[in-house]
Amino acid sequence: MRKTLLYYEQNAENFIRETREVDFSEVQELFLSKLEKGALILDFGCGSGRDTKCFLNRGYFVEAVDGSAEMCRAASRYTGIEVKQMLFQELEEYEKYDGIWACASILHLTHNELKEVLKKILLALKKEGIAYLSFKYGAFEGERRGRYFLDMTEEAFAKILAEIDGFDIEGKWITGDVRPERGDERWLNLILRKRNEG
Repeated sequence: MRKTLLYYEQNAENFIRETREVDFSEVQELFLSKLEKGALILDFGCGSGRDTKCFLNRGYFVEAVDGSAEMCRAASRYTGIEVKQMLFQELEEYEKYDGIWACASILHLTHNELKEVLKKILLALKKEGIAYLSFKYGAFEGERRGRYFLDMTEEAFAKILAEIDGFDIEGKWITGDVRPERGDERWLNLILRKRNEG
């Protein structure tokens, strides 16, 4: 994870330029359609702040975090809210959020780390809260161009989720990359809902 964070520290400007203006409205709208107006969202690994700004502009309350100090500074300037620097493993909230948005973020965790962080996401969500996650599609796990990636298939994710009691998959679909000249890359998108138990 340290090497991945260093990548973002050193390449923040380029990464922001490549991602901030990308049209991600279709997925954003699907996510928001499952939340009440005024809901509290955690942008979990907010990067450039693109999605945080969208959610704020639509009238939602948003908390945003990122592991990279440089990303936090840039996203704070862009969104007008303070973006907190923290690692995914440091999430310690209990039934606080209506929605958690983890767009192309927790794919930098190892397999075991992902399981632990999903448990933390489950705890941090209110009952019947929703989470959006996205992963590069495939079976690769390891370093790719300076960053650690855990790619995912539907089957692999189902196995992980079977070990974490409390989530139902409400939606899953595969998309191409929305960035120019990256359309051949495929992504697994998931919407999970926390069960209302007890």
